[in-house]
Amino acid sequence: MFLLIFKIALIVILFLISLGVAAYATYGERKVAAFMQDRIGPDRAGPFGLLQPIADGVKMFMKEEIIPNVSDKLLFILGPCIFMITALMTSAVIPWGTAMEFDGVKYGLQVADINIGILYVFGVVSLGVYGIMIGGWASNNKFALLGAVRASSQMISYELAMGMSLIAIIMMSGSLSLNDIVAQQKGLNWNIWYQPLGFIIFLICAFAECNRTPFDLPECETELVGGYHTEYSSMKLGLYLFAEYINMFVSGAIISCLYFGGYNFPGLEYLSTILNPNLVSIISFGALFTKAIFFVFFFMWIRWTIPRFRYDQLMKLGWQVLLPLSILNVLLTGGGLTIFSK
Repeated sequence: MFLLIFKIALIVILFLISLGVAAYATYGERKVAAFMQDRIGPDRAGPFGLLQPIADGVKMFMKEEIIPNVSDKLLFILGPCIFMITALMTSAVIPWGTAMEFDGVKYGLQVADINIGILYVFGVVSLGVYGIMIGGWASNNKFALLGAVRASSQMISYELAMGMSLIAIIMMSGSLSLNDIVAQQKGLNWNIWYQPLGFIIFLICAFAECNRTPFDLPECETELVGGYHTEYSSMKLGLYLFAEYINMFVSGAIISCLYFGGYNFPGLEYLSTILNPNLVSIISFGALFTKAIFFVFFFMWIRWTIPRFRYDQLMKLGWQVLLPLSILNVLLTGGGLTIFSK
């Protein structure tokens, strides 16, 4: 019973953290953009503008909700719901820290420790494209439909290269479990030292999966007004926008787990011998959270630095550059394991 209560509490905490990060990532995005463009950014709502995300949330809820008469109303409502749910579900298999201990029993900071965690993440991420496709189709708007088609083709194309880059990690770790992959990266024995090419491929694909600049063609306002969510208003639009930031945060956490040791950092094992296990668990959670937030900042940094691709350039990069490179990376990894395991 205590384990069930612990898991429910963990789910609620992760849900609130994800929403909180998504809300304040919008604030961070504006501040980063302001810094890049030599502006001040939000500074009116509360001290330093810290209440701006709350004001934006209230505005989203209070705005008039419009459902076009010519739309498929059920699918129109279902689209953003699917996109938001899949964004939140991906965090279920991430090991957020070392195990906590109560009455001599250990409880892992992971909602579901399944032995195919990577496959679960890919399966849920693949479902996310339905939220975009359904929203664009149900809007009965040609610009929204074009944005949805762009999103689906883009996400499917880059998932191939992303999956191939992960095969090298799986070959090294011998496991599909994120928990096992993180556990093998103690100290500074991070996968980034062995898989720099795989990391670069995965990072680029993560930008495309999150529809972030320079891969934001599905919501390219210069061509498609607002892309797949052109017809959306009020909190339905908010769900699409929030889900994008949650995807950024979860992508940062997964990248950290795969290539940067997850919750591991130099000195963690030493701290485990001198501190309370629960305190160590909180510190390890802070380490992973910090790494994930860094990648959120990196996503924002790139957005305000690099212009977007043309769509033909985007598809060429995915199919003719990243996919062959990811296959080459698998071959190099297999050769390296064969040579050095003897």
